[in-house]
This record gives sequence, C-alpha cells and structure tokens, in this order.
Amino acid sequence: MQDPNADTEWNDILRRKGILPPKEKPNPEEEQIVQQQQQSVVKTYEDMGLDELEENEDEFSEEDERAIEMYRQQRLAELKATQLKNVFGEVTEISGQEYIQQVNKAGKDIWVILHLYKQGIPLCTLINQHLGSLARKFPQTKFLKSISTTCIPNYPDRNLPTIFVYHEGDMRAQFIGPLVFGGMNLKIDELEWKLSESGAIKTDLEENPKKQIEDKLMTSIRCTAPTKKDSDSEDDY
Repeated sequence: MQDPNADTEWNDILRRKGILPPKEKPNPEEEQIVQQQQQSVVKTYEDMGLDELEENEDEFSEEDERAIEMYRQQRLAELKATQLKNVFGEVTEISGQEYIQQVNKAGKDIWVILHLYKQGIPLCTLINQHLGSLARKFPQTKFLKSISTTCIPNYPDRNLPTIFVYHEGDMRAQFIGPLVFGGMNLKIDELEWKLSESGAIKTDLEENPKKQIEDKLMTSIRCTAPTKKDSDSEDDY
C-alpha cells in the first residue's frame, strides 16, 4: 500500500486533486530534536578529516561525492605542501651509511646542504652555529652535517670546512676550505648569501653583504690615500 505521507510526485498530484489528504506536518519539537541529534552525529564534509570522509562516504549523494572528491584532493595538496615546508628546520647529523639515503635520495625538488666538519676546528664550529640558524629560517631546505672522515675516508683536514649543495641527488655547488668562507670573520648573512647563490635557499637579502664591507673598505682607502697634489707638495721639500 502506498504511503500517503511519502514525498513523491504522484502523491503531490493526488494531494492537489484532493484525492489524498494533506501531508501530516511533523511536530516542531520532535523535528528540532531529530535535527539536533543528526547535527551531533553527522558533520558536514568540510569539518571531516580524510579518514572520516571515507567512513561516511555511503551517506552522501552523487553531488556531495563530487564536492567531497574535490575537497579531498585540495586537503591532500595542502597536507603535502605543509609536510614539505615543515619536515626540516634543523641540522641533522648523518653517518656515512646514511649518505646515499639522506643526500642522493632526498626526494623530488629537495635541496640539501651538507657540511663536512671536524670537532676542534673553530671555523667548522662557527659554520655549524650559522647553519643551525639558517635551518630554522629555511625549513624547506634539508640541512645536514657529518664528520668529514665518516662520510669520505681520509678526507684531508686542510679542506675543512666543506659544504656540498645537492638538488634531487645532483651536486650543484661546493665550498671547500677556510679561504672560501673568509675565515673566522664569516657572518651569518654572508653564508646565507653564498648558499642562496647556489639556489639552495631563497634569501630576502637584496645584495651581497660582503660587497658592502668591501665598498666601505675601498672608500676608507680612497679617503686616506694621498692625492696627486699632496704628493707634488711633498716633492717640493
């Protein structure tokens, strides 16, 4: 027997013709209780996590499923982007056995900065400190350090400190020896600029800070150097 309260087009026609009585109206209080119960149990898909969406996918219409799929893809992209941005943020110590996995197989579009060092070398200690700060500033770049002879047997101490820069397993830059870094006067922004030139980090520095020091030095030299007129005056004596 057909339910006269069912929401069908045929029942609507019969009601308009007066064949069926008007549809019974639900008790407002009962309807409110049912809605509250549904709201307490069922969330909208925007509020659900990916696991909840999979658990409740049978409850959605085809239109909802299309919207949910778009939302799922968006959430996956956001999660992936967040993971890539926040996966690093510190300098990690590695051994020679971890070299291939951590460096050569770091992953797609991952930049790796590897510092080969030895304890007891002051410049290596300074660079490790600078790299710690830069790792926090550029968490999307993978910063590593390793005792030199652990990674490369018999690696000469005269080449320390050494920094290798990799991208997707390929070496893109190398900085070898104390002279390249300018000795113990190396400032963190100078190291940042040097690494940014390799492409490993995207600095907000507008120009090489080392150049500013050199420009000031040259200005100072020009100011203290005797002019030709002064030299001629001295020759008169």
